[in-house]
Amino acid sequence: MPYLKKSPWLIHYDGSSCNGCDIEVLACLTPVYDVERFGVVNTGNPKHADLFLLTGAINEQNAPVVRNIYEQMPDPKVVIAVGICATSGGIFRECYNILGGVDKVLPVDVYVSGCAARPEAIIDGVVKALSILEEKRAAMKAARRAARKAPAAAVEGRNP
Repeated sequence: MPYLKKSPWLIHYDGSSCNGCDIEVLACLTPVYDVERFGVVNTGNPKHADLFLLTGAINEQNAPVVRNIYEQMPDPKVVIAVGICATSGGIFRECYNILGGVDKVLPVDVYVSGCAARPEAIIDGVVKALSILEEKRAAMKAARRAARKAPAAAVEGRNP
């Protein structure tokens, strides 16, 4: 796991599920598993979140809500799909109102399989997401540096 300069904040959303994965996500926050030892802080505000952790399948009603939460999050952001329902629709995928997994609505960075996903697997997925978050931050930083240098080079090229 890379060195983090800032504690990543996580927002959790439960789609249409049996709440099995939801309970396991909450177990990760207890002292037994303690995901906070990696600096992760649970938040309810998407404008402060770096990680978007979703459980449950996506249906017609919650697809706009999920998109709205995702769009409110600042860049860079990482999406984690937890459980078989979030990855593919699970046992609910044949239901009339289920669109499928989270990847039908959002780009997913990390998949955590299981029914219900174990807290150890969820924590492993969060740690992988932290690595991806640091890579995205580094790429954004490099792009900003390049964008700042490009106009300066263009100005220098025009004035001999």
